[in-house]
Amino acid sequence: MITLYGVHRSRALRNIWALEEMGLAYRLVPVIPAFRVPDPAAPGAPLNTRSPEFLKLNPAGSIPVLDDDGVVLSESLAINLWLSRRCGAPIGTNDLAESARFAQWTLYAATEIEPHSHAILMHRVQLPPDQRDEAKVAAAIAALRRPLAVLDAALAGDGHPVGGRFTVADIALAETLRYALPAPELFEAAPHVKAWLAACHARPAWKLITARREAEPAI
Repeated sequence: MITLYGVHRSRALRNIWALEEMGLAYRLVPVIPAFRVPDPAAPGAPLNTRSPEFLKLNPAGSIPVLDDDGVVLSESLAINLWLSRRCGAPIGTNDLAESARFAQWTLYAATEIEPHSHAILMHRVQLPPDQRDEAKVAAAIAALRRPLAVLDAALAGDGHPVGGRFTVADIALAETLRYALPAPELFEAAPHVKAWLAACHARPAWKLITARREAEPAI
C-alpha cells in the first residue's frame, strides 16, 4: 500500500493528482504545514511538519512524503517521477527516453516557472492586501513570458509536452502554472498553454481532488 503524508492544500496535491490518474490505491495521512498551526509543539497539536514522528520520515520538515512499500521519498515532483516509472504508461512510462523528457519538463516547471508563478499567487491572492506588491507581480509576469512561449511552442503540435498524451509532465507544468492564474493577462500571448491548462483542469481526477481540497479545513 502506498502511503502519502500531506494535505490537499499543499504541494501534495500534485501527488494526489498523479495517484488518482494512475488508479493506484493509496492512504493519505494528513500532515499540516507547521506555519498553519498556532503552536506546532503544543500537546494535542495536529500532526504537522514539526512533529517528531513526522521528522523521522523527513528531517527537512516538509510535505509531501511518500512511503511506497519502504521506498521513502520527499519532494513532490521527484515523487511523481518515481510514480511514473512504477506505474508505467499512459500517465507514466518505462521508456528511458520518455523518462528523461519527463524529468526535463519537470525540472523546467520547477526552475523556470514555479518561482515566478508563486510570486504572482502570493502578491495577488495569498498575502494580506497591505503586503502585496504589484511591482513583484509585474516582474514575475515579465520573467514568465519566455518560458510560456517555449511551452506554447511545445504544445502546438499534439497538445502535450511529451508523448502526445497526458502524463506526469503535464501535472508538473499544470500545477506550477496554476499559481499564475491570478494573472490572466499572461496567458493571452500563449493560446496553446491557455487551452491546454483548461483541458488539464477539465479532467475528472482534477475535479475530484479540487472538490476534496475545497472541503479540507484551511487550518
